[in-house]
Amino acid sequence: AATVGALVALSIVALVLSLVKIEDVTLPPTVKYGMVFDAGSSHTSLFVYEWDSDKENDTGVVSQTLSCDVQGQGISSYANNPTKAGDSLRECLDKALKVVPAAKQRDIPAYLGATAGMRLLREQNSSAADQVLAEVAKTMQEYPVAFKGARILTGEEEGAYGWITINYLLDSFTKYSPKARTWVRPEAANIFGALDLGGASTQISFMPESSAVNWNEASKFMLYGYDYNIYTHSYLCYGQNEMLKRLAKELIVVRGELGGTRVDHPCYPKDYNETVSLSSFRTSPCTNRSDARLTLSDRNVTLEGRGNASGCLAAIKKLFNFSACGQSQDCTFDGVYQPPVSGHFIAFSAFYYNFKFLNLTEGQSLAAVRETVEHFCTRSWEDLSSSYPEENPERLPKYCANANYILTLLLDAYKFNETSWNNIFFQMKAGSASIGWTLGYMLNLTNMIPAEALARVKGHVPSLWAAAVTFIILTLALGLVALLL
Repeated sequence: AATVGALVALSIVALVLSLVKIEDVTLPPTVKYGMVFDAGSSHTSLFVYEWDSDKENDTGVVSQTLSCDVQGQGISSYANNPTKAGDSLRECLDKALKVVPAAKQRDIPAYLGATAGMRLLREQNSSAADQVLAEVAKTMQEYPVAFKGARILTGEEEGAYGWITINYLLDSFTKYSPKARTWVRPEAANIFGALDLGGASTQISFMPESSAVNWNEASKFMLYGYDYNIYTHSYLCYGQNEMLKRLAKELIVVRGELGGTRVDHPCYPKDYNETVSLSSFRTSPCTNRSDARLTLSDRNVTLEGRGNASGCLAAIKKLFNFSACGQSQDCTFDGVYQPPVSGHFIAFSAFYYNFKFLNLTEGQSLAAVRETVEHFCTRSWEDLSSSYPEENPERLPKYCANANYILTLLLDAYKFNETSWNNIFFQMKAGSASIGWTLGYMLNLTNMIPAEALARVKGHVPSLWAAAVTFIILTLALGLVALLL
């Protein structure tokens, strides 16, 4: 009787198990990491990003995990000692490996993108630029990461990736919906334009209201299942640092005629003097190519500040060739085509830092901004140095020129006006992430990495499995009692 009872119990258990529903169980997506060095003209920064392998419409939902500023100047400054360019990256690379799990380090794609500083070095000395990139690559290959290359980005790539970063951070492409429990495309998405001002170049990128011609291939993207076509243009030699060099050179050539040793500088504060060597203008294609007379002398010239606001603005406007556009409204300067600006813009990098220093706030009228800049330009060096004791003494006397340059670029070149001026927002961060081209680069890169198939295992429905286990235990208990009896 006991044997028959046990067989009956086992038969019932087998029947119950056969009826329990088996279905696929989806494992959580794994986390992937990416690493990008932004090698600018004046400094280098490292950013580490992460995203789930289960991508949203073929584009990873990326977040910033780490940012690290490399000590020293940009890698282009190591043209005479390329080994130091690679060594300068080590401290940030060590920090990055501390935030990436050891099991994932070998798979993390690592890139270095160099911008305008290296573009200028390549123009001046291509072999030196190649050696710098080679040393950078050699250093990165020593680390346990999947090094994917170090290269010089085009100006259009830099501008377009900055545009992607801004619109990603401002939820213009996709936004998490608690109701749908997924990422969705916002209705009537507000796409922002991007204004970037670096040390050696400046970029403008936006979606025009009407179709533009001669768009570069780098301005076409598919993100989160949608196509985007933007206008983007980069102006080499129109970055902040190169502008200051060109301005000083023009003042010496035009006003000093390379004969005197002292030249008035309308943008520098009154009673401020700076001595420069004519040979320093030969270090950049932006100043060396325009006047052969600079090669004839290595004399020193003293630039004497005059604090002349109107004279500063007039001198800066001469750096632009506006006449090349004729009467065309679809033209900035130097004959460069640009459709009319439309929509809202985020101005970052040097745009942001200069306006933050001058304490210019969002919503100020253009007239108020001009008044603030003009007043600042008239202050003496003694006044400024005592009012801003913590500011870098090499940077402080240049804010007048920088501010007038920004106004000329935005108003006369890009053709913002009294009304559209209020559509420009000066920012450097959105949320906890930095605005720049690197995040856009990683977002676009995730389109090139095939989406992982969801990892699946066979599993039982939890409620049915619990019921089956409970039934088995009870059946075995009853069988044991029957056996004892």
